[in-house]
Amino acid sequence: MPVQLLKIIKGKSEPPLPSHLQREDLKHLHAGLDYTNKYFQGVVILSYPQTKLGDGTDFFKIVLQDNSCARIDSINILIYGKMADDCAKVIRNGDTCIVAGFKLAKSPTAREDGRHGCHLEVSEEAGSAIYIYAQPSTTASETASVSVAPKYVYTPLNHLKDGTIVNLYGVVKFFKTPYVSKGTDYCSVVTLVDQSNAKLTCTLFNGNLDSLPKIYKIGDIVRFHRIKIREYNGQMQGITSAGFASLTFDGTVGTPVVPRTSSKAYTFMDEEEKTIEELRIWAASNLSISGPAAKLSGVRPMLFFDLTCQLVGKAKVDGSSFLLKVWDGTKCPYPTWRIPVEARDLEGEKILLHRLRNLTVDILVYDNHVHLAKSLEIGSFLRIYSIHTKQASAENEDVPHVEFHLHGGTCYGRGIGVLPENHPDVKELKTFLESAELADSQSMDSMSSLELDSTYNSIADLESQRCQQLSVTVLTDHQDLSNTELKTIRNSRAPQQYRIRAKLRTFKPQKLYQSVKLHCSKCNSLQEVPNGDAFDLILQECAVIPSNPELHSTSWYESVTWTTQDQKQRKITIHFVKHDEMLLYPEDTLLMIEGGTSKEIWKLTRRFKCVIPVRSTKNDLELLDLSAPFLLQGKVKYYGCKQCSTPKPIKHLSSLAAEPRPSWEPTEIAQVLGIEPLQYVFIMKFTLVDGTGALNAYLFDYEKFFQIPASEILSNNFLQQKMQMTMNTLCPPGRKLDDLPWLECFIKSYNITDGNKQQVYYQIFDTTVAEDVV
Repeated sequence: MPVQLLKIIKGKSEPPLPSHLQREDLKHLHAGLDYTNKYFQGVVILSYPQTKLGDGTDFFKIVLQDNSCARIDSINILIYGKMADDCAKVIRNGDTCIVAGFKLAKSPTAREDGRHGCHLEVSEEAGSAIYIYAQPSTTASETASVSVAPKYVYTPLNHLKDGTIVNLYGVVKFFKTPYVSKGTDYCSVVTLVDQSNAKLTCTLFNGNLDSLPKIYKIGDIVRFHRIKIREYNGQMQGITSAGFASLTFDGTVGTPVVPRTSSKAYTFMDEEEKTIEELRIWAASNLSISGPAAKLSGVRPMLFFDLTCQLVGKAKVDGSSFLLKVWDGTKCPYPTWRIPVEARDLEGEKILLHRLRNLTVDILVYDNHVHLAKSLEIGSFLRIYSIHTKQASAENEDVPHVEFHLHGGTCYGRGIGVLPENHPDVKELKTFLESAELADSQSMDSMSSLELDSTYNSIADLESQRCQQLSVTVLTDHQDLSNTELKTIRNSRAPQQYRIRAKLRTFKPQKLYQSVKLHCSKCNSLQEVPNGDAFDLILQECAVIPSNPELHSTSWYESVTWTTQDQKQRKITIHFVKHDEMLLYPEDTLLMIEGGTSKEIWKLTRRFKCVIPVRSTKNDLELLDLSAPFLLQGKVKYYGCKQCSTPKPIKHLSSLAAEPRPSWEPTEIAQVLGIEPLQYVFIMKFTLVDGTGALNAYLFDYEKFFQIPASEILSNNFLQQKMQMTMNTLCPPGRKLDDLPWLECFIKSYNITDGNKQQVYYQIFDTTVAEDVV
């Protein structure tokens, strides 16, 4: 029987193993030897979903751990045919398995997953057998906590090394709630810290939203198993690898140590509670953890805040926005925006919506948040991050109202999280709602319309007076700094940081598109963005190089060639990168093109995720001259630094194609191809005045100040118009100095040595334009 369950009785196997089998340890496994009469024994630490290969053969993969080897202690087991189906039904994490009569082959994923350089292949046809030790007192559902579970080693954040796969603990310093990536997966970004004072930013992908960490606030503690570490620009980064798993714990000192996870099978040792408690205590005194989310009763215009609330209604507004009606039991002190929607389009209990009409607020969510907003269930409890309040007036309104917006993108952690019923904040909110529902609603119903108008007018008058003094910029950090006059700054030594309140008298360049440059963070060089003519010329020169047929249709890409119908009859070759021997959907596909024009390449970028222009050599495909973009994605051209890059052959992309879910992120592609990517930046010179003097400050910004990606501004007319409107608001043309708006911002001074002369310069930082201005 190829798959057999065994028991341990008085220290012996029942039934006993065949006498001809001899045990082989992991460290003694070597390719090229005969293992017909050998067996390998280990504990199941990971199992993958059963699947079928291209020819219909059943396939099941598990990972066994052997504690006899100190450096590499796990190996992949590939099971085929009927044996795969049988094993998938009975094998669970924590089981002890014996694999006999196996074939040893080189593992193509050893570098990525950090396991043994070979894997075991077994099938009934090859005469293999698998024996599984079932624990007498343990059911399948209990295997997560039995004594056979492996003991994991956790790596401090300051000991991480490039190319390794590790287990780790960390405290959440920043996070973005999961959002739909450019492919089909969900993505979450998490920045972790620990007692070593090191920092690790992790980018996590998964097609299943529930498989990503359930993080609700800064200060939560996460445990990551099998996360891959990569070094980029001198910083360690974490990305998901095969078998990635996570647990999340509340970081509040004194709360129960209960993991949040969608997995039903995981290990958690008693000694790990000590690790969590130590991290909690350390974070409480070393990490700036924000207090509870704001209440609706405490909001005001020009505010960004997090809100814990209950969803009572939702409706589609248009293709790029969606309405959420929420409440938290408190009353907003200002008249609020009511978004007009058809009654038939509004989901929610009509009677409840009517009863709570004076306590609910309408939040309009945009762009990438719409997909999640549509899926939310009425009655669910939410935490909405970085809501923006704006004050506006309609033509038929005498009293300004407050609008609530969740803008597109994920800057500053914008997003929507669904809180479980057992979350402490939800329990507290439910108790409050039960008492607040009738009291507040009835008191508002009892007020006359005259009283309401009087109340709102008084508030609006006060707010109108206050808003005349508001800045058109928003400070994103360092709130403890007080304002410093420009005269004082100019008379102070550098380097220092300051908070200022000033007016923008002039700015350069006046033609805003000229402010976009390319910056290399490694050599700190700046260069102009190449124009389209330069790209066309490079493509024309490369088109005369014929494609090498010997480089077509390799193991990791499939090639197609055709001849154009024009007079030149050019030959165009496209290489479609495969994954697991399969072509991906266009929106997930990276392709390489030889012989195409820029017009043909831009057509491909509308349909496929990534396009790389290449040319043939004798032995491999290679990138074009770095004066051309090494990658095109959407409408963005990605360039590399000629000075800092050492381009590698295209075959190095095969390592990314072999990953479980290749994301084709530009930074990852650049890294494997030896490219130091150039980043699009805004470079502008602002002349600021405040009555005590004037000062020139430089803006060096990727997307934070204008909330517009510098990489997209040159190809998007709408963003160009938005940027022009922003500058017209910050520095209105034709206006007197006294009529200019106030800007509140941070600037830092620094020294630059030019020959023997030292000069002080100033740069704006940690400041963003308020979205009300456009």
